Amino acid sequence: MPLPYRTRKRLALLILAVGMPVYVVVAVNLIELFERPSFLVELAVFAGLGILWALPFRFVFRGVGQPDPDARSPDRR
Repeated sequence: MPLPYRTRKRLALLILAVGMPVYVVVAVNLIELFERPSFLVELAVFAGLGILWALPFRFVFRGVGQPDPDARSPDRR
């Protein structure tokens, strides 16, 4: 059962406003557990983690930037 457009839009906002900062703090603390690696290794780890966080939420973000498909257009009455 697909989520309605408004629900996906609100869920995407919640994920970006709350989940993303929490994920960043966890990722930085994860890197700090080990001895600080070289710049390129650290960059690769953060780039990989930056892509990894979004994979489970693809279905939420897909189409959120588009107009609401369920909304009535002005020319339809």
